Amino acid sequence: MNYIMSFLFCGFVCAVAQLIYEYTKLTPGHITCSFVVVGAFLDLFHFYDQLIKIFHAGAMLPITSFGHSLMHGAMHMTKEYGVFGLAMGMFDLTAAGISSAILFAFFVAVIFKSRS
Repeated sequence: MNYIMSFLFCGFVCAVAQLIYEYTKLTPGHITCSFVVVGAFLDLFHFYDQLIKIFHAGAMLPITSFGHSLMHGAMHMTKEYGVFGLAMGMFDLTAAGISSAILFAFFVAVIFKSRS
C-alpha cells in the first residue's frame, strides 16, 4: 500500500507541474521554484508533516520536499539559536543534497565537453 500511496502523490505532483507547464507561459524554473515555495509554506503550518504520514516516502521525493526540508531545519534551529539559526538550519538538513548536486555537476562539467 505504501508503494501505491507514494506513486499517487508523486504522480499528482508531476501531473500538476505538467498542467501548469502546458497551459501557462511559466518556464520549468518558475514551476520548480513555485513548488519549493509551496513545500515550505505547507511546512510552515505543519501540513507537510501530515502528508508524510499519509504518503510516506512519496512525499519525500518531489521538489516540494526540498522546501519542506529548508523550512523544517530553519524552524528547528530558530528555536535553539534564535534569528541566527535561520540560515544554519536551512543548510543543515539540505547540505547533503546541495553538496552532492554541486559535486556531480562539477564532475560532469569536467568529463564532458560543451557543444558551443
